[in-house]
Amino acid sequence: MSSSLFEPITLGALTLSNRISVPPMCMYSGKSGVAQTFHKVHYGRLAASGAGVVCIESTGVTPTGRISTWDLGLWSDECEKSLREVIAVMKEMNPDVKVFVQLNHAGRKGSFDRDWVNDKVLTPAQGGWRVVAPTQKRFSDKAGEPHELSNEECYSIIEAFAQAARRAVRAGADGVQIHGAHGYLIHQFLSPLTNERIDEFGGALENRLTFATKVIDAVVRAVPDTCVGLRVSATDWVSEGWDLIQTVELVKKAKLLGCHYVDVSSGGLISDVRIPEGPGYQLQFARAVREATGLPTFAVGCITEAAQAESILRDGGADVIDIGRALLNDPHWGWHAAQALGEKNIHFPPQLARGFKK
Repeated sequence: MSSSLFEPITLGALTLSNRISVPPMCMYSGKSGVAQTFHKVHYGRLAASGAGVVCIESTGVTPTGRISTWDLGLWSDECEKSLREVIAVMKEMNPDVKVFVQLNHAGRKGSFDRDWVNDKVLTPAQGGWRVVAPTQKRFSDKAGEPHELSNEECYSIIEAFAQAARRAVRAGADGVQIHGAHGYLIHQFLSPLTNERIDEFGGALENRLTFATKVIDAVVRAVPDTCVGLRVSATDWVSEGWDLIQTVELVKKAKLLGCHYVDVSSGGLISDVRIPEGPGYQLQFARAVREATGLPTFAVGCITEAAQAESILRDGGADVIDIGRALLNDPHWGWHAAQALGEKNIHFPPQLARGFKK
């Protein structure tokens, strides 16, 4: 019997060869938003990992929308050109792999140093910038006070998402993922803990959904023939915060607007919250969103073994499995998973096949 992990799946008009996804993981190695040689090597290796889709890391839709000054960007021709070169390498390494690009605006969680250096916020003199947010609430004591976005500025950022989506597709991406999770700008508008506005973008749930839904609508309209996904944090892990019930409402609207899949994560909004991490700790949220909305669902969070991933799919917990840190540790995780599951209908890249023959 064929394994579920290696069955194809169709998202909109796009078909993935299997259900293994490499989720976006920041490498903090760009320069002024431009991809470097590191990214060609890194993403080329991930393209040949055996995964059906690789999502390129958080890519800033504006220079001040990055998490750090070393994030990738898609606001200029130079950024677009460098991404095109990365995707070309990925397609050469594996013509069957699908490539997504995550589009993001960090909001109040921007202007940080590289995460392996320290967690300090960089000042403009150090190459940073003043961050923006729905309201002036800081992310942490170490973070600067955000500039509260005006209504006009909100619409400017919405258009920046659309423009970045166009650039991603011109660069060769098969799909884009809108980052609405992990405490970044879209999530900041969604959660009542960070959105205290009293205009069209704040207040009751319907208003707090407005920024996210306008971004989704703008992106879908900008790239109507492209697979569009949404990443969400299903809970803030804090009482009175963003939760699963509200997440389901958002995903239902995203589906109506033309989103083709949802990637269900959690947390990231509050700096000092304790999250009970462990194997599959977020699966309950992915299953609930999948069952409530019917939208193809990606599951993520401490999923490291082939048998674990296979069990999730067979049990109806998700449609696609994100393999992140385990794939950084083992860049051939997908091929090893095929061996572990006894998958017979796998065609290893000819250049690598002899390394997998027993």
